[in-house]
Amino acid sequence: MRYPAVETAEKHERILNEAARLFRERGFSGVSVSEIMKATGLTHGPFYNHFDSKEALMADSVMHGMQTTLDGLEETEGSAKGWTDYLKRYLSVAHRDACGAGCTMAALAAEVRQEPLVRGPFTARLKAVVEAMASHFPWSSKRAARGDSIRALSSMVGAMVLARAVDDDAFSEEILKEARKGLV
Repeated sequence: MRYPAVETAEKHERILNEAARLFRERGFSGVSVSEIMKATGLTHGPFYNHFDSKEALMADSVMHGMQTTLDGLEETEGSAKGWTDYLKRYLSVAHRDACGAGCTMAALAAEVRQEPLVRGPFTARLKAVVEAMASHFPWSSKRAARGDSIRALSSMVGAMVLARAVDDDAFSEEILKEARKGLV
C-alpha cells in the first residue's frame, strides 16, 4: 500500500528529527535503528523505505541538525547585539544541558571523523555555517570575516564540548563564561 507523498514526507521528517536528537544525546553507536523508529512511533520495517542504511540516516541527520544551526543564524539579528545574543544562547548552561536539542557539531564532531559516509555532508554543512556566520555578523573587516568566523565557531564548539565533558558544574560554567568573554 502506497502512502500519500505528504504523509511519507512527514514520516521522513519525524525519523530525521528523532535520529538527530538521539544521535546528539547518545552518539551514533549508542542508538539503534529500532530505537529511532520506536521514538517516531513507527515500526522498524519502513525504515528502508526512507534510508538505505543507518549510515545514510546518520549523514542525513547531521545535515538536518546542522540546518537548524543555519536557520538559527538567519533568525538572529545581524548586528553586534545579535552576535552577543547568539553567543549568550550558544554558550549557555541551558544549551550545555540540552545535548539532544543542541548543536550537532558539539555533540558529534569527534564521532564524524570515524564515519566516512558522514564526513562529506558534515564538511559541506560546516562550510555553510562558516559562510553564514561570515556574511551575517559584523566582523572587523570583510576580508577577515571568514577567518574570524572559523576562529569563533571553533571556540564556541570547543567550549561546549569541554563544558559538557567535565564533572564540575562551576568549572563548566567558567568555561562557558570565559569563552563568551573572549568572543565579544
